[in-house]
Amino acid sequence: MTLAIIVHGGAKTITEDKVEANHAGCLAAVEAGWAVLTAGGSAGEAVEAAIRVLEADPTFNAGFGSTLNTAGEVEVDAAIMEGAKLGWGGVAAVKGVRHPISVARMIMDEKPRLLVAHSAERFAADNGAEMCAKEDLIADEPLQEWKEEQEVVDRPNTVGCVALDASGTLVAGTSTGGTTNQPPGRVGDTALVGCGLYADNQLGACSTTGDGESIIPVVLAKTAINFLAGDRHPDEAAQKAIDTLKSKVEGEAGCILLDRQGRVGWTYNSQDMAVAYMTAELGKPVVFTKKEAERLEKLEDGKFTPDQLVERLGMNRVAGSGQEALSEA
Repeated sequence: MTLAIIVHGGAKTITEDKVEANHAGCLAAVEAGWAVLTAGGSAGEAVEAAIRVLEADPTFNAGFGSTLNTAGEVEVDAAIMEGAKLGWGGVAAVKGVRHPISVARMIMDEKPRLLVAHSAERFAADNGAEMCAKEDLIADEPLQEWKEEQEVVDRPNTVGCVALDASGTLVAGTSTGGTTNQPPGRVGDTALVGCGLYADNQLGACSTTGDGESIIPVVLAKTAINFLAGDRHPDEAAQKAIDTLKSKVEGEAGCILLDRQGRVGWTYNSQDMAVAYMTAELGKPVVFTKKEAERLEKLEDGKFTPDQLVERLGMNRVAGSGQEALSEA
């Protein structure tokens, strides 16, 4: 069985001065997860390891560096799901938990359920999770933005990971600090199975990112997985899922997918999305903040012809100036 892993650092606007930090953070995360997989570890262990890296990096909106709510506090959500027995676990609106993804995995391994607020915090403390003062999760930049009531345009929202291990098990995980100036207790899509994540070994696994209030009504993660039916490529399935969201509600979103063959897919309707992935076929991990960069790299490497990209990514051929270009359908 092949190995594969993909991570995302959120779908939103990434300003030029933050591209390098997003690249470095996503690469570090995918390398941490890949090390677990190549050492014989499980997909669950790999997803947890990768997301813990992102939760510790203030570049991303998860764990340390999360956005602040209207009370000036960090409340985090996270969930994880495995595709063998459809086991899952989640936490929401928790404070003082340094790595919520680890708590979500503890819950999944014990008994699938979603724990919120004080209940989740008690479970985390009772089971040896890494606790901290709630103030310790506040990074300088989001604190300054909150104090000055700045309009935040470049803090990617939500991180996630999907992995396939040697046993053929698929696992998806998602973690977030929510939205800037959200009311205390607000819970988005991240911790909700079918919305922020989904995994089924018969089809694939997905982690989403974006506007939770838009993702929830279209059940975005499960919608993306359903589009994998009939051996559809994950890139096409991801695009169809985002197209479904765009046709029904307003809002920005993105998703990453792996199918049971370890094929990679991802897309978004925001300006940017930070993504890194590694598979057994690649010599080293790759990282992008724009889908167009991935398309160009695959063309240059000769992995796909323009016609294959048109078919796989739902694009149109555009003729002009004696050359052919590719544009979004």
